[in-house]
Amino acid sequence: MALTAGIVGLPNVGKSTLFNAITQAGAEAANYPFCTIDPNVGIVEVPDERLAKLTELVKPKKTIPTAFEFTDIAGIVKGASKGEGLGNKFLSHIRQVDAICHVVRCFVDENITHVSGGVDPISDIETINLELILADLETVTKRMQRVEKMTRQKDKEAVAEFDVLTKLNDAFENEKPARSVSFTEDQEKIIKGLHLLTSKPILYVANVAEDELLEADTNPNVIKVREFAENETAEVIVISAKVESEIAELDGEEKEMFLEELGIEQSGLDQLIKATYKLLGMATYFTAGEQEVRAWTFNKGIKAPQAAAIIHTDFERGFIRAETVSYDHLVEGGSMAGAKEKGNVRLEGKDYLVKDGDVIHFRFNV
Repeated sequence: MALTAGIVGLPNVGKSTLFNAITQAGAEAANYPFCTIDPNVGIVEVPDERLAKLTELVKPKKTIPTAFEFTDIAGIVKGASKGEGLGNKFLSHIRQVDAICHVVRCFVDENITHVSGGVDPISDIETINLELILADLETVTKRMQRVEKMTRQKDKEAVAEFDVLTKLNDAFENEKPARSVSFTEDQEKIIKGLHLLTSKPILYVANVAEDELLEADTNPNVIKVREFAENETAEVIVISAKVESEIAELDGEEKEMFLEELGIEQSGLDQLIKATYKLLGMATYFTAGEQEVRAWTFNKGIKAPQAAAIIHTDFERGFIRAETVSYDHLVEGGSMAGAKEKGNVRLEGKDYLVKDGDVIHFRFNV
């Protein structure tokens, strides 16, 4: 999948440290053909415990996890929407990503200066959000001027679009992002064509000090971020970028031991990947055979032929049936043969909606 999340944040919040950890822990690019890797893009494997279990059951020659891309977005300062600092670069890069991971500084360190003079996570969030809103306001204002002329001619499409633009304009003038406004399905199609920055889903990443990781729930700065995010119906994950940079240098067993010593179940990076995956409405199906067990990323809500096309377009073109079993039923049966004996393997047609965790063998003929 070409989906990618952009990591944003003010200077000195830990954004670069986190991205460097992603790059160090990244999957080998050679395993993922058709990916164009730029210096500011990090590819990571999506952690999925189910893949290890399927490998144990099937014993394939190789196992291939699905991967996800993170883009390191240029730093931002106040006035970015007017081109201040690297503002233009920041905005152009953020337009190209599908979701935003906003790193917010929640740690105090006298050796690391803060651009505003003191740690204030809400002020930091509002600085970036406002720059994105101002950029979107400019987009909408220009579009309104064009569409208004067409509304005078009673053009139905223009009238519908102008209503959407007016609603967005009101939100932006009240410093509200596009994602905070409710629209109908038809209106959402209009908004999609505007490529607004604030319509992208957002995840807040609260970066705490290493010794505060286990006490995050009582960290006043983390509490503030969570309260802010709740009003946006956004999710917050807590990490220590410093810890992540240390974890990224460890192999599997060392990593597990280090996490155990810290008293945490999974790394912040794994949490970040899973949360972003969920944010974008993505899920995973599997193929499992003697040659390979592989995870495939798909957008929730697609049908079997479209899921087959992710492997190869010929699979969709010549689609006949999808031999399908859920991961849980396959594990319960102990093998595909065992799952068949229990009546849990199904033959699904073109209208089947693929579910997360499906193990599928596509039948096709071209």
